[in-house]
Amino acid sequence: MRLRALLDTDALGLRLLGGEDELDRTVRGVMTTDLRDPSRYLSGGELVLTGLAWRRDAADSEPFVRILVQAGVAALAAGEAELGDIPDDLVVACARHHLPLFAVHESVAFATITEHLVRQVSGERAGDLAAVVDRHRRMMTSGPAGGGPDVVLDLLGSDLDLRAWVLSPTGRLIAGPKEAGPGLPADTCAKLAAEHLAAARTGRRGPHRATLDTTPYALFPIRSSGRSPQASRDVRESVLSDWLLAVEADASDWPEERLDLLQGVTQLIAVERDRRDAARTVRRRLAQEVLELVQTGAAPAEIAARLRVAAPVLLPGLGAAPHWQVIVARVEWEGGGIEAGPAAQSLLEEILVDPSATGPQPSDRIAVAHTGDEAIALVPLPAVSTEHDGTETGLLADALLETVRAPLSAGLDGDGRVTLGVSAPVHSAEGLRGALEEARHARRVAAARPGRVCAAGHQELASHVLLLPFVPDDVRRAFTARLLDPLRDYDRRHRAELIPTLEAFLDCDGSWTRCATRLHLHVNTLRYRVGRIEQLTSRDLSRLEDKLDFFLALRMS
Repeated sequence: MRLRALLDTDALGLRLLGGEDELDRTVRGVMTTDLRDPSRYLSGGELVLTGLAWRRDAADSEPFVRILVQAGVAALAAGEAELGDIPDDLVVACARHHLPLFAVHESVAFATITEHLVRQVSGERAGDLAAVVDRHRRMMTSGPAGGGPDVVLDLLGSDLDLRAWVLSPTGRLIAGPKEAGPGLPADTCAKLAAEHLAAARTGRRGPHRATLDTTPYALFPIRSSGRSPQASRDVRESVLSDWLLAVEADASDWPEERLDLLQGVTQLIAVERDRRDAARTVRRRLAQEVLELVQTGAAPAEIAARLRVAAPVLLPGLGAAPHWQVIVARVEWEGGGIEAGPAAQSLLEEILVDPSATGPQPSDRIAVAHTGDEAIALVPLPAVSTEHDGTETGLLADALLETVRAPLSAGLDGDGRVTLGVSAPVHSAEGLRGALEEARHARRVAAARPGRVCAAGHQELASHVLLLPFVPDDVRRAFTARLLDPLRDYDRRHRAELIPTLEAFLDCDGSWTRCATRLHLHVNTLRYRVGRIEQLTSRDLSRLEDKLDFFLALRMS
């Protein structure tokens, strides 16, 4: 029961002296003591009743209260029968340590409070214990064959008045109660996933506590039903693939029986997760077979035959996919030693699901293989969008990561990276080998960028952007320093703005008039500045080669 309920019971004669903000604490027991150090008899969560016989002078209050707080008691209730008003030093000590303090009216015996508390706490425990067995039985019979996670979550709502949702590691809603009012907003799902991933990386045992807009949540990891919490050598091997159960409640004061019940729920949901993974086996095998044919240089006719087998599986009702797209992902951890391929495969399958889709089935049309630390997706496209210039776009790299970047960054926690490369759509088997190489090149471009979660698409491979990431850092620094340092030094000494002038001049394709207009300068002033740039660098901005060198130096700086 809560402290607030004690205060609301007039027969107990309690008066609050401090700790109003802590009245939602749970009371698990009661103890009466006048010992100066009762810690050996305390287990946490008690309401401590005292007649203050331990107090000889004002200096005794601070150590007594400190001992109670260290033992984790819920509150202190001091009787007024011995000293009358409760001493101010005790009130101050309790306030300093945020320990709720009650005064017990002299007309109320401690036995009355003890009897009331024991009756209430024992009743709650008996009710929970009696219900746990029945709930376990009902949940087991309503497992995956009886409706999946949604039925289990509905039981949590009806039996325990708990709202709960199953989320993917990227924050996608997989399951939720059908009769729990408004669903969980997408941004809340993403934030809860981020909180869970960050907490999981610490290695702490769940449930993890999170508070969003004053609403508390308990986050329970959902591990594979065949894997114990200690089965993984390193939490990083599974942190980006495990689902989670988000319960709208503060589980910090739950009894062990209720925590065990929720752990049982996660085990039931893990069975559903394993069934879904087993159903993906066929699609994964198809992707693996196509990938091996492409990488070994098989004849286009052989690859096309395999695609004709894959298309009906991935796009039911459609004889063949008019377009295919290849996406490559890699998960990398500092220090290495982590088998990242399976995690990248599971993560890429999740990333490719439409963020607005719910349930465990939307990924049924995605075929992802993995080789080494790399995951490769073969995505059939029934139709693709077309840009104004006739370019077919298909899936866009940045759009794939838009909703998952924040949760994944929390899970990567400063020592991991996820990089993604997306090819252009291709029309036939002949184009798959080129699409695979294109996606791999795009992923390398993404890997050269700052940030924990990065992506690059095929559109970025048709310019200098493809080349710059592969220039060694020492070469970059030497190249840019040789061209730009003289200009920067001159700008620092004379405030001449040569670097901004150079950028504007190149951006205006060397047009004196347009550049002068953009910089609000007279053309003669612009010519003077460009002349100074040429003088300091020994370059000629009328030559294409020198313009290109300046352009690249600015991009690499």
